[in-house]
Amino acid sequence: MSEPPLSSVPPSEPLSALIVDDEQDIREMMDILLQELGFATFLAADGFKAIELFQSNRPHIVLTDIKMPGKDGIAVLKEIKSTAPETEVIMISGHGDMHLAIQSLKHDAADFITKPIDEELLEIALGKVSERIRLRRQVREHTENLEALVSEKSAALVEMERKLAAKQIMEGMGQAMAILATDPASGDYFPEMPFYVAIHDAGCNVVTVNQAYRERFGDRIGQASCGTYERCGEPDWKSPVRESADLQASIHRHESMIAADQTRLPVITHVSPVIGTRGELELLLEIAVDVSEMRRLQEELSRTQRKFEHFFNTVPCAITVQDRELRVVEANATFHRDFGDPGGRTCHELYKHRDAPCDDCPVLASFADNAPHQYETVVTTRGGEQRNILVWTAPLADGDGKVNHVLEVSTDITQIRQLQDHLASLGIMLGSMSHGVKGLLMAIDGGAYRVDKGLEKGDLQRIAAGWKTVRHRLDHMRRTVMDILYYSKSREPNLAPHPLHGVAEHLAETVSAKASKSGIIFQTDFSQADGQILIDDVAFYSAMANILENAVDACLFNRDVAEHRIDFLVAQADGHAVFTIRDNGIGMDRETMDNMFTLFFSSKGALGTGIGMFVSHEIITGHGGTITVDSATGKGTTFRITLSLAEPSVSEDEPTSDHAPFLS
Repeated sequence: MSEPPLSSVPPSEPLSALIVDDEQDIREMMDILLQELGFATFLAADGFKAIELFQSNRPHIVLTDIKMPGKDGIAVLKEIKSTAPETEVIMISGHGDMHLAIQSLKHDAADFITKPIDEELLEIALGKVSERIRLRRQVREHTENLEALVSEKSAALVEMERKLAAKQIMEGMGQAMAILATDPASGDYFPEMPFYVAIHDAGCNVVTVNQAYRERFGDRIGQASCGTYERCGEPDWKSPVRESADLQASIHRHESMIAADQTRLPVITHVSPVIGTRGELELLLEIAVDVSEMRRLQEELSRTQRKFEHFFNTVPCAITVQDRELRVVEANATFHRDFGDPGGRTCHELYKHRDAPCDDCPVLASFADNAPHQYETVVTTRGGEQRNILVWTAPLADGDGKVNHVLEVSTDITQIRQLQDHLASLGIMLGSMSHGVKGLLMAIDGGAYRVDKGLEKGDLQRIAAGWKTVRHRLDHMRRTVMDILYYSKSREPNLAPHPLHGVAEHLAETVSAKASKSGIIFQTDFSQADGQILIDDVAFYSAMANILENAVDACLFNRDVAEHRIDFLVAQADGHAVFTIRDNGIGMDRETMDNMFTLFFSSKGALGTGIGMFVSHEIITGHGGTITVDSATGKGTTFRITLSLAEPSVSEDEPTSDHAPFLS
């Protein structure tokens, strides 16, 4: 998948870029290239000038060299991100230093490119950050549209509630009309009434009406009361006036009336009987309220609610509404599909399986300052899948302006981040590979020199020591190259049958010396290691050796245990080979287990690169195998690697490879 071209960024706001480099030729070259791509540019020769220009112009993108006199690129990156975290910063280095690259990415740099600058790679990097800016604009626009829609329909709902309240007021007025109807001066009140009001005699004929009734239904004085109703004349149907007369009780009904121009009017009708002093029915007061507008609003509200629910549930983003305790009180269908039923749980439980809120939580930030916030993080779905998401939050205020809930919209940007990480990490590894290989070659040269001298003097001890150095460095170089190959390019493993017991023995030899040197008890059990497995010996030994060495490191990190122990068990069961590696090391929490096979994730801090476990997982799954992990903080970790057994084709007592297995 290639990066989107710069032309895909909406033209509503031209993008601007700040170029920071202490070399004038590079500044001018990049200025020409960016202007051709449609960017507005600003140029700075050092970090201090860069910060000054950034504060006054606020460009969308910053391209800065790392090595500069005075304020270097890392300092510029930190200061820009502290004041404007949405600004995309691309780091430029002439050194290809892995440490500088990782430090830049840890401080949220968008990309890392090396000198001499390749124009195509620079355009790809610019296209990538421009797409991120476009995504943020799109999410912001969706959020604003959603807030406007909620505000508009809330106003309609308030209006409907007002209409319903008016109906309740009308009932009270009906009771008042019963009293006013007995007053000779009541005729003075009827023309002022905003309802259709009529007074009927005991025989259910119209006696008098107000002006609104006369204008709408014509002069009906002396005519039958039911004549204005749509259902008048139907068998077994009584008009509200007739029913009130028969029961001598107030009647409240929804009906339809026919106006003089044959317009059909939905109405709420209230009829109250007026009882004389001797208990006989004298008059009937009818008040009808036209609810056409209320019905229209109800239907419109219903349609709008359906549209809103459809939008809410079909938008390809996970949308939630959270309270001040970070509990998810509402969630759309996308969230339910990916993370399950919230059930009143908190977002950090659902997203990351942790008990405490995330650092820099954008929901808490929106509660704190009543403003939208943006955040990018990695979450785990209900199926255990890792996803990169871009989060936008917006406060939701009630009628009094108080914010009790925050809307959170999460967009899946996993594919974009994977492509970005792949390109960035590949460039970093290739840039730094020359430095690592240079050191290995120097060590090999030293070992070869000792071999030569040993041959010259017939000193077998010197020859052995020199060859040990050469072999060790060759293994190191091979492991480095294989990691890069497995990460940079997918390839099918070169499978061949190997005896399971022999594989187990070779792996045990790989780690036993290191474990013993570190004072760790290393126990093995291969008594059930029967049969053969199909493996690419170079790749598989590298992956398994990495997991075993991680077990050693986990033990060394756990200083609370007096005696460290690693159990390595290999057995066949139900047609599968099962490798079990169990240690009593430092262990892992749930979040670490969820992310342990993610590229560049490491729980070892500066001692880890975050590549080894990623590559090991890729190799084992490439063999059709599975890895399961069971761990708890301070309680140790158990890895189980399962592969299918091969059909027996050669003697299990003979090795199937024509070379010694590669152990890393």
